[in-house]
Amino acid sequence: MRGALGVTLLGAVLPGAGWLWSGRLIGYVLLVPVVGGSVYALATLRDVDALVDLATDPARLRAFAVVLGIGLTVWAVSVVTTYVWVRPVRVARWPSVAGALVVAVACVAAALPVVQTMRYTAVQADLVETLFTDNRTATAPRGISEEDPWAGREHVSILLLGGDGSVSREGVRTDTVMLLVLNTRTGRSVVFSLPRNMMYAQFPEDSPLHAVFPDGFTSDGDPSAGMLNAVYGLLPARYPGILGDSDNEGADALKQAIAGSLGIDVDYYVLVNLMGFQQVVDAMGGVTVNVNEPVAINGNTDLGIPPTGYIEPGPDQHLDGFHALWFSRGRWGSDDYERMLRQRCMVGALIEAADPVTLVRRYLDLAQAGKEIVRTDIPRSVLPALVNLGLRVKEHRVRSVAFVSSDRFFPGDPDYAWMQESVSRAMATLDGARRPGGGGPDPGRSVDVRNSCAYQPIT
Repeated sequence: MRGALGVTLLGAVLPGAGWLWSGRLIGYVLLVPVVGGSVYALATLRDVDALVDLATDPARLRAFAVVLGIGLTVWAVSVVTTYVWVRPVRVARWPSVAGALVVAVACVAAALPVVQTMRYTAVQADLVETLFTDNRTATAPRGISEEDPWAGREHVSILLLGGDGSVSREGVRTDTVMLLVLNTRTGRSVVFSLPRNMMYAQFPEDSPLHAVFPDGFTSDGDPSAGMLNAVYGLLPARYPGILGDSDNEGADALKQAIAGSLGIDVDYYVLVNLMGFQQVVDAMGGVTVNVNEPVAINGNTDLGIPPTGYIEPGPDQHLDGFHALWFSRGRWGSDDYERMLRQRCMVGALIEAADPVTLVRRYLDLAQAGKEIVRTDIPRSVLPALVNLGLRVKEHRVRSVAFVSSDRFFPGDPDYAWMQESVSRAMATLDGARRPGGGGPDPGRSVDVRNSCAYQPIT
Protein backbone atom coordinates (compact mmCIF):
# COMPACT_ATOMS: atom_id res chain seq x y z
CA MET A 1 0.00 0.00 0.00
CA ARG A 2 2.87 2.39 0.79
CA GLY A 3 4.29 1.74 -2.67
CA ALA A 4 0.95 2.56 -4.27
CA LEU A 5 0.71 5.82 -2.32
CA GLY A 6 4.30 6.67 -3.27
CA VAL A 7 3.60 6.23 -6.98
CA THR A 8 0.37 8.20 -6.61
CA LEU A 9 2.31 11.02 -4.92
CA LEU A 10 4.81 10.97 -7.80
CA GLY A 11 1.91 11.31 -10.22
CA ALA A 12 0.53 14.21 -8.18
CA VAL A 13 3.82 16.10 -8.22
CA LEU A 14 4.53 15.29 -11.87
CA PRO A 15 1.23 14.58 -13.66
CA GLY A 16 1.55 11.63 -16.02
CA ALA A 17 4.51 10.06 -14.20
CA GLY A 18 2.20 7.72 -12.27
CA TRP A 19 0.65 6.47 -15.50
CA LEU A 20 4.09 5.81 -16.97
CA TRP A 21 5.12 3.95 -13.81
CA SER A 22 2.07 1.72 -14.18
CA GLY A 23 3.06 0.92 -17.75
CA ARG A 24 0.56 3.17 -19.53
CA LEU A 25 2.26 5.13 -22.28
CA ILE A 26 -0.65 7.57 -22.36
CA GLY A 27 1.23 9.22 -19.50
CA TYR A 28 3.43 10.87 -22.11
CA VAL A 29 0.36 12.64 -23.47
CA LEU A 30 -0.06 14.31 -20.08
CA LEU A 31 3.55 14.58 -18.94
CA VAL A 32 4.93 16.42 -21.97
CA PRO A 33 2.29 19.23 -22.07
CA VAL A 34 2.52 19.71 -18.30
CA VAL A 35 6.29 20.09 -18.32
CA GLY A 36 6.21 22.26 -21.44
CA GLY A 37 3.39 24.41 -20.08
CA SER A 38 5.18 24.90 -16.76
CA VAL A 39 8.36 26.01 -18.50
CA TYR A 40 6.37 28.40 -20.69
CA ALA A 41 4.51 29.86 -17.70
CA LEU A 42 7.75 30.43 -15.80
CA ALA A 43 9.26 32.11 -18.85
CA THR A 44 6.32 34.43 -19.54
CA LEU A 45 5.43 35.29 -15.94
CA ARG A 46 8.96 35.59 -14.65
CA ASP A 47 8.76 39.24 -13.55
CA VAL A 48 6.38 41.84 -12.16
CA ASP A 49 5.76 43.44 -15.56
CA ALA A 50 4.44 40.18 -16.98
CA LEU A 51 2.17 39.63 -13.98
CA VAL A 52 0.83 43.18 -14.25
CA ASP A 53 0.14 42.69 -17.96
CA LEU A 54 -1.85 39.56 -17.13
CA ALA A 55 -3.71 41.21 -14.25
CA THR A 56 -4.90 44.10 -16.45
CA ASP A 57 -6.12 42.06 -19.44
CA PRO A 58 -9.63 40.59 -18.86
CA ALA A 59 -9.43 38.25 -21.88
CA ARG A 60 -6.13 36.74 -20.75
CA LEU A 61 -7.39 36.48 -17.18
CA ARG A 62 -10.47 34.53 -18.20
CA ALA A 63 -8.40 32.29 -20.48
CA PHE A 64 -6.00 31.73 -17.59
CA ALA A 65 -8.90 30.72 -15.32
CA VAL A 66 -10.19 28.26 -17.93
CA VAL A 67 -6.74 26.71 -18.33
CA LEU A 68 -6.43 26.39 -14.57
CA GLY A 69 -9.83 24.68 -14.39
CA ILE A 70 -8.98 22.20 -17.13
CA GLY A 71 -5.57 21.57 -15.63
CA LEU A 72 -7.05 20.93 -12.18
CA THR A 73 -9.59 18.47 -13.60
CA VAL A 74 -7.00 16.54 -15.61
CA TRP A 75 -4.62 16.50 -12.65
CA ALA A 76 -7.28 15.15 -10.27
CA VAL A 77 -8.28 12.44 -12.75
CA SER A 78 -4.64 11.39 -13.23
CA VAL A 79 -4.03 11.15 -9.46
CA VAL A 80 -7.17 9.12 -8.77
CA THR A 81 -6.68 6.74 -11.71
CA THR A 82 -3.00 6.26 -10.81
CA TYR A 83 -3.99 5.13 -7.34
CA VAL A 84 -6.70 2.81 -8.70
CA TRP A 85 -4.24 1.22 -11.15
CA VAL A 86 -1.28 0.71 -8.79
CA ARG A 87 -2.96 -0.21 -5.50
CA PRO A 88 -2.74 -3.89 -4.49
CA VAL A 89 -5.72 -5.96 -5.62
CA ARG A 90 -5.78 -8.12 -2.53
CA VAL A 91 -5.55 -5.99 0.56
CA ALA A 92 -7.50 -5.62 3.77
CA ARG A 93 -10.46 -3.28 3.70
CA TRP A 94 -9.19 -0.67 6.16
CA PRO A 95 -5.81 -0.03 4.42
CA SER A 96 -7.66 0.37 1.14
CA VAL A 97 -10.10 2.85 2.68
CA ALA A 98 -7.25 4.72 4.41
CA GLY A 99 -5.33 4.94 1.13
CA ALA A 100 -8.36 6.28 -0.73
CA LEU A 101 -8.92 8.82 2.05
CA VAL A 102 -5.30 10.03 1.83
CA VAL A 103 -5.63 10.49 -1.93
CA ALA A 104 -8.95 12.35 -1.54
CA VAL A 105 -7.54 14.69 1.12
CA ALA A 106 -4.47 15.38 -1.05
CA CYS A 107 -6.67 16.23 -4.03
CA VAL A 108 -8.84 18.61 -2.00
CA ALA A 109 -5.82 20.30 -0.38
CA ALA A 110 -4.19 20.85 -3.76
CA ALA A 111 -7.43 22.00 -5.38
CA LEU A 112 -8.26 24.74 -2.84
CA PRO A 113 -5.50 27.23 -3.82
CA VAL A 114 -6.18 26.60 -7.51
CA VAL A 115 -9.91 27.25 -7.07
CA GLN A 116 -9.12 30.41 -5.08
CA THR A 117 -6.78 31.59 -7.83
CA MET A 118 -9.50 31.00 -10.42
CA ARG A 119 -11.87 33.06 -8.27
CA TYR A 120 -9.33 35.88 -8.01
CA THR A 121 -8.78 35.97 -11.77
CA ALA A 122 -12.52 36.10 -12.47
CA VAL A 123 -13.01 38.95 -9.99
CA GLN A 124 -10.01 40.83 -11.38
CA ALA A 125 -11.26 40.49 -14.95
CA ASP A 126 -14.67 41.82 -13.93
CA LEU A 127 -13.09 44.73 -12.00
CA VAL A 128 -10.89 45.80 -14.93
CA GLU A 129 -13.81 45.64 -17.35
CA THR A 130 -16.11 47.57 -15.00
CA LEU A 131 -13.74 50.42 -14.16
CA PHE A 132 -11.31 50.75 -17.06
CA THR A 133 -13.06 49.65 -20.24
CA ASP A 134 -15.13 51.77 -22.64
CA ASN A 135 -14.80 55.01 -20.67
CA ARG A 136 -15.74 57.92 -22.93
CA THR A 137 -14.02 61.17 -22.04
CA ALA A 138 -13.67 64.55 -23.74
CA THR A 139 -10.42 65.36 -21.95
CA ALA A 140 -8.22 62.35 -22.67
CA PRO A 141 -4.49 63.08 -23.05
CA ARG A 142 -3.35 62.96 -26.65
CA GLY A 143 -0.89 60.58 -28.23
CA ILE A 144 -1.09 57.80 -25.64
CA SER A 145 -0.77 54.13 -26.60
CA GLU A 146 0.16 50.84 -24.99
CA GLU A 147 3.67 51.26 -26.41
CA ASP A 148 3.98 54.85 -25.14
CA PRO A 149 1.41 55.31 -22.34
CA TRP A 150 2.81 58.70 -21.29
CA ALA A 151 3.09 60.08 -24.85
CA GLY A 152 6.71 60.98 -24.17
CA ARG A 153 5.83 63.23 -21.22
CA GLU A 154 7.69 63.33 -17.92
CA HIS A 155 4.57 63.61 -15.75
CA VAL A 156 1.15 62.03 -15.44
CA SER A 157 -1.53 63.62 -13.27
CA ILE A 158 -4.61 62.10 -11.67
CA LEU A 159 -7.39 64.18 -10.13
CA LEU A 160 -8.57 62.53 -6.91
CA LEU A 161 -12.16 63.43 -6.05
CA GLY A 162 -14.35 62.57 -3.10
CA GLY A 163 -18.11 63.08 -3.07
CA ASP A 164 -20.93 62.18 -0.69
CA GLY A 165 -23.18 60.69 -3.35
CA SER A 166 -23.20 57.67 -5.59
CA VAL A 167 -20.49 57.89 -8.26
CA SER A 168 -23.16 57.26 -10.91
CA ARG A 169 -25.56 59.95 -9.65
CA GLU A 170 -25.75 63.43 -11.15
CA GLY A 171 -25.36 66.48 -8.93
CA VAL A 172 -22.57 65.13 -6.72
CA ARG A 173 -20.60 67.82 -4.87
CA THR A 174 -16.91 67.04 -4.83
CA ASP A 175 -15.83 68.22 -1.38
CA THR A 176 -12.43 66.54 -1.70
CA VAL A 177 -10.24 67.78 -4.55
CA MET A 178 -6.59 66.70 -4.81
CA LEU A 179 -4.30 66.48 -7.82
CA LEU A 180 -1.68 63.72 -7.72
CA VAL A 181 1.26 64.32 -10.07
CA LEU A 182 3.75 61.51 -10.73
CA ASN A 183 7.16 61.62 -12.35
CA THR A 184 6.91 58.84 -14.94
CA ARG A 185 10.63 58.03 -14.68
CA THR A 186 11.20 57.94 -10.94
CA GLY A 187 7.80 57.49 -9.30
CA ARG A 188 8.29 60.62 -7.19
CA SER A 189 5.01 62.34 -6.51
CA VAL A 190 3.39 65.49 -5.20
CA VAL A 191 -0.21 66.08 -4.12
CA PHE A 192 -1.85 69.48 -4.54
CA SER A 193 -4.90 69.93 -2.28
CA LEU A 194 -7.50 72.57 -3.10
CA PRO A 195 -10.31 73.85 -0.86
CA ARG A 196 -13.86 73.04 -1.86
CA ASN A 197 -14.88 76.70 -1.43
CA MET A 198 -12.34 78.13 -3.86
CA MET A 199 -14.02 80.71 -6.12
CA TYR A 200 -13.50 81.77 -9.74
CA ALA A 201 -11.85 78.53 -10.92
CA GLN A 202 -10.02 79.16 -14.18
CA PHE A 203 -10.27 77.25 -17.45
CA PRO A 204 -7.52 76.78 -20.09
CA GLU A 205 -7.67 79.34 -22.87
CA ASP A 206 -8.26 76.66 -25.52
CA SER A 207 -11.23 75.22 -23.60
CA PRO A 208 -14.82 76.01 -24.66
CA LEU A 209 -15.48 76.70 -20.99
CA HIS A 210 -13.00 79.59 -21.05
CA ALA A 211 -15.22 81.36 -23.58
CA VAL A 212 -18.18 80.98 -21.22
CA PHE A 213 -16.21 81.93 -18.08
CA PRO A 214 -13.34 84.17 -19.21
CA ASP A 215 -12.92 85.54 -15.68
CA GLY A 216 -13.38 82.23 -13.89
CA PHE A 217 -16.28 80.03 -12.86
CA THR A 218 -19.22 81.89 -11.36
CA SER A 219 -22.89 81.25 -10.79
CA ASP A 220 -25.84 83.61 -10.38
CA GLY A 221 -27.81 83.49 -7.18
CA ASP A 222 -26.50 81.28 -4.38
CA PRO A 223 -22.81 82.18 -3.77
CA SER A 224 -22.01 78.58 -2.87
CA ALA A 225 -22.98 77.56 -6.40
CA GLY A 226 -19.84 79.30 -7.65
CA MET A 227 -17.44 77.28 -5.49
CA LEU A 228 -15.06 74.67 -6.82
CA ASN A 229 -17.13 71.79 -5.45
CA ALA A 230 -20.09 72.91 -7.61
CA VAL A 231 -18.30 72.58 -10.96
CA TYR A 232 -18.83 68.82 -11.18
CA GLY A 233 -22.60 69.01 -10.80
CA LEU A 234 -23.59 72.38 -12.27
CA LEU A 235 -21.68 72.67 -15.54
CA PRO A 236 -23.04 69.50 -17.20
CA ALA A 237 -26.57 70.56 -16.29
CA ARG A 238 -26.17 74.07 -17.71
CA TYR A 239 -23.91 73.37 -20.69
CA PRO A 240 -24.48 69.75 -21.75
CA GLY A 241 -22.06 68.53 -24.41
CA ILE A 242 -19.94 71.68 -24.38
CA LEU A 243 -16.70 69.69 -24.11
CA GLY A 244 -17.65 66.86 -26.45
CA ASP A 245 -18.62 63.22 -26.13
CA SER A 246 -18.25 61.98 -22.56
CA ASP A 247 -19.94 59.67 -20.08
CA ASN A 248 -18.97 61.97 -17.19
CA GLU A 249 -19.13 65.62 -18.23
CA GLY A 250 -18.79 66.78 -14.63
CA ALA A 251 -15.40 65.14 -14.27
CA ASP A 252 -14.24 66.58 -17.60
CA ALA A 253 -15.30 70.08 -16.52
CA LEU A 254 -13.55 69.77 -13.17
CA LYS A 255 -10.38 68.44 -14.81
CA GLN A 256 -10.28 71.56 -16.94
CA ALA A 257 -11.01 73.80 -13.94
CA ILE A 258 -8.02 72.36 -12.09
CA ALA A 259 -5.83 72.51 -15.20
CA GLY A 260 -6.63 76.17 -15.75
CA SER A 261 -6.30 77.11 -12.10
CA LEU A 262 -2.97 75.36 -11.45
CA GLY A 263 -1.45 75.75 -14.90
CA ILE A 264 -0.80 72.03 -15.34
CA ASP A 265 -2.38 69.36 -17.55
CA VAL A 266 -4.82 67.01 -15.83
CA ASP A 267 -4.79 63.60 -17.49
CA TYR A 268 -7.24 61.41 -15.57
CA TYR A 269 -9.63 61.45 -12.64
CA VAL A 270 -10.70 59.00 -9.95
CA LEU A 271 -13.96 59.72 -8.10
CA VAL A 272 -14.63 57.91 -4.82
CA ASN A 273 -17.92 57.92 -2.95
CA LEU A 274 -16.82 58.97 0.55
CA MET A 275 -19.66 57.05 2.16
CA GLY A 276 -18.30 53.89 0.54
CA PHE A 277 -14.74 54.83 1.48
CA GLN A 278 -15.43 53.12 4.81
CA GLN A 279 -15.72 49.79 2.98
CA VAL A 280 -12.30 50.21 1.37
CA VAL A 281 -10.55 50.97 4.65
CA ASP A 282 -12.22 48.03 6.37
CA ALA A 283 -11.27 45.78 3.46
CA MET A 284 -7.64 46.85 3.92
CA GLY A 285 -7.75 46.07 7.63
CA GLY A 286 -7.68 49.72 8.71
CA VAL A 287 -5.14 52.53 8.43
CA THR A 288 -2.70 54.19 10.83
CA VAL A 289 -2.48 57.97 11.26
CA ASN A 290 -1.32 60.53 13.80
CA VAL A 291 -4.19 62.40 15.44
CA ASN A 292 -3.11 65.79 16.77
CA GLU A 293 -6.42 67.03 18.16
CA PRO A 294 -9.85 65.52 18.85
CA VAL A 295 -11.78 64.94 15.63
CA ALA A 296 -15.57 65.03 15.86
CA ILE A 297 -17.77 62.14 14.82
CA ASN A 298 -21.11 63.32 13.35
CA GLY A 299 -22.43 66.73 14.37
CA ASN A 300 -23.53 69.75 12.36
CA THR A 301 -22.13 73.16 13.25
CA ASP A 302 -24.69 75.12 11.21
CA LEU A 303 -27.65 73.38 12.85
CA GLY A 304 -26.10 73.32 16.31
CA ILE A 305 -26.13 69.51 16.47
CA PRO A 306 -23.24 68.33 18.68
CA PRO A 307 -20.98 65.39 17.82
CA THR A 308 -21.81 61.92 19.08
CA GLY A 309 -18.17 61.20 19.88
CA TYR A 310 -14.57 62.03 19.10
CA ILE A 311 -11.46 60.39 17.71
CA GLU A 312 -8.98 61.02 20.49
CA PRO A 313 -5.47 62.39 19.83
CA GLY A 314 -2.47 60.11 19.83
CA PRO A 315 0.42 58.92 17.67
CA ASP A 316 -0.01 55.97 15.31
CA GLN A 317 -3.74 55.61 15.83
CA HIS A 318 -5.11 52.57 14.00
CA LEU A 319 -8.53 53.47 12.58
CA ASP A 320 -11.21 51.21 11.13
CA GLY A 321 -13.31 52.35 8.18
CA PHE A 322 -15.89 54.25 10.25
CA HIS A 323 -13.31 56.27 12.17
CA ALA A 324 -11.12 56.79 9.09
CA LEU A 325 -14.13 58.30 7.32
CA TRP A 326 -14.76 60.77 10.12
CA PHE A 327 -11.06 61.56 10.44
CA SER A 328 -11.25 62.59 6.78
CA ARG A 329 -14.52 64.51 6.80
CA GLY A 330 -15.22 65.70 10.37
CA ARG A 331 -15.76 69.51 10.46
CA TRP A 332 -17.24 70.21 13.89
CA GLY A 333 -14.81 72.50 15.72
CA SER A 334 -12.47 72.74 12.72
CA ASP A 335 -12.51 74.32 9.29
CA ASP A 336 -12.28 73.13 5.69
CA TYR A 337 -8.51 73.57 5.66
CA GLU A 338 -7.88 71.36 8.67
CA ARG A 339 -10.14 68.75 7.12
CA MET A 340 -8.27 69.11 3.81
CA LEU A 341 -4.95 68.44 5.54
CA ARG A 342 -6.38 65.38 7.31
CA GLN A 343 -7.55 64.06 3.96
CA ARG A 344 -4.03 64.45 2.63
CA CYS A 345 -2.74 62.45 5.61
CA MET A 346 -5.33 59.78 4.88
CA VAL A 347 -4.05 59.44 1.31
CA GLY A 348 -0.56 58.81 2.67
CA ALA A 349 -1.92 56.30 5.19
CA LEU A 350 -3.73 54.39 2.43
CA ILE A 351 -0.54 54.25 0.34
CA GLU A 352 1.36 52.99 3.38
CA ALA A 353 -1.27 50.34 4.16
CA ALA A 354 -1.40 49.08 0.57
CA ASP A 355 1.41 46.54 0.89
CA PRO A 356 1.29 43.50 -1.43
CA VAL A 357 0.52 41.01 1.37
CA THR A 358 -2.48 43.03 2.56
CA LEU A 359 -3.78 43.55 -0.97
CA VAL A 360 -3.61 39.83 -1.80
CA ARG A 361 -5.11 38.75 1.52
CA ARG A 362 -8.04 41.16 1.30
CA TYR A 363 -8.31 41.39 -2.46
CA LEU A 364 -11.85 40.05 -2.93
CA ASP A 365 -13.31 42.57 -0.47
CA LEU A 366 -11.31 45.42 -2.02
CA ALA A 367 -12.38 44.53 -5.54
CA GLN A 368 -16.05 44.37 -4.60
CA ALA A 369 -15.86 47.71 -2.76
CA GLY A 370 -13.99 49.32 -5.64
CA LYS A 371 -16.62 48.37 -8.22
CA GLU A 372 -19.33 50.02 -6.13
CA ILE A 373 -17.69 53.28 -5.06
CA VAL A 374 -15.11 54.21 -7.74
CA ARG A 375 -15.48 55.86 -11.14
CA THR A 376 -12.60 56.82 -13.43
CA ASP A 377 -11.59 57.61 -17.00
CA ILE A 378 -8.23 55.83 -16.85
CA PRO A 379 -8.14 53.61 -19.97
CA ARG A 380 -7.12 49.98 -19.77
CA SER A 381 -4.36 50.60 -22.32
CA VAL A 382 -2.32 52.62 -19.81
CA LEU A 383 -3.27 50.58 -16.75
CA PRO A 384 -0.20 48.26 -16.76
CA ALA A 385 2.20 51.21 -16.95
CA LEU A 386 0.26 53.07 -14.26
CA VAL A 387 0.29 50.08 -11.90
CA ASN A 388 4.03 49.67 -12.35
CA LEU A 389 4.50 53.38 -11.72
CA GLY A 390 2.35 53.13 -8.59
CA LEU A 391 4.61 50.40 -7.22
CA ARG A 392 7.50 52.86 -7.39
CA VAL A 393 5.55 55.58 -5.56
CA LYS A 394 5.94 53.69 -2.26
CA GLU A 395 9.73 54.01 -2.60
CA HIS A 396 9.54 57.78 -2.07
CA ARG A 397 7.88 60.17 0.34
CA VAL A 398 4.81 61.80 -1.17
CA ARG A 399 5.23 65.57 -1.04
CA SER A 400 2.16 67.67 -0.30
CA VAL A 401 1.19 71.22 -1.14
CA ALA A 402 -2.12 72.46 0.25
CA PHE A 403 -3.67 75.78 -0.64
CA VAL A 404 -4.92 76.89 2.75
CA SER A 405 -6.07 80.33 3.85
CA SER A 406 -3.06 82.55 4.53
CA ASP A 407 -1.66 86.01 3.80
CA ARG A 408 -0.95 84.77 0.27
CA PHE A 409 -4.09 82.79 -0.43
CA PHE A 410 -7.76 83.68 0.03
CA PRO A 411 -10.25 81.15 -1.44
CA GLY A 412 -12.83 83.87 -2.02
CA ASP A 413 -10.51 85.62 -4.48
CA PRO A 414 -7.48 83.42 -5.23
CA ASP A 415 -4.25 84.77 -6.68
CA TYR A 416 -4.00 82.23 -9.49
CA ALA A 417 -0.65 83.57 -10.73
CA TRP A 418 0.81 82.87 -7.29
CA MET A 419 -0.81 79.43 -7.16
CA GLN A 420 0.66 78.52 -10.54
CA GLU A 421 4.10 79.74 -9.47
CA SER A 422 3.82 77.58 -6.35
CA VAL A 423 2.91 74.57 -8.49
CA SER A 424 5.79 75.27 -10.85
CA ARG A 425 8.30 75.32 -8.00
CA ALA A 426 6.89 72.12 -6.49
CA MET A 427 7.13 70.44 -9.89
CA ALA A 428 10.78 71.50 -10.18
CA THR A 429 11.65 69.79 -6.90
CA LEU A 430 9.60 66.77 -7.98
CA ASP A 431 11.98 66.39 -10.90
CA GLY A 432 15.05 66.79 -8.70
CA ALA A 433 15.90 70.27 -9.94
CA ARG A 434 16.94 73.18 -7.76
CA ARG A 435 14.31 75.81 -7.20
CA PRO A 436 14.53 78.77 -9.56
CA GLY A 437 16.37 81.61 -7.89
CA GLY A 438 18.69 79.41 -5.85
CA GLY A 439 18.23 80.23 -2.18
CA GLY A 440 15.60 82.90 -2.74
CA PRO A 441 12.14 82.82 -1.20
CA ASP A 442 9.90 79.99 -2.33
CA PRO A 443 6.26 81.08 -2.65
CA GLY A 444 5.25 77.45 -2.32
CA ARG A 445 6.86 77.10 1.10
CA SER A 446 3.93 78.71 2.91
CA VAL A 447 1.61 75.99 1.66
CA ASP A 448 4.03 73.06 1.94
CA VAL A 449 2.48 70.64 4.42
CA ARG A 450 5.30 68.12 4.64
CA ASN A 451 4.97 67.97 8.46
CA SER A 452 1.19 68.14 8.69
CA CYS A 453 0.88 64.38 9.15
CA ALA A 454 3.50 64.12 11.91
CA TYR A 455 2.46 63.79 15.54
CA GLN A 456 2.40 67.36 16.80
CA PRO A 457 -0.30 67.50 19.46
CA ILE A 458 -2.08 70.82 19.72
CA THR A 459 -2.18 72.07 23.31
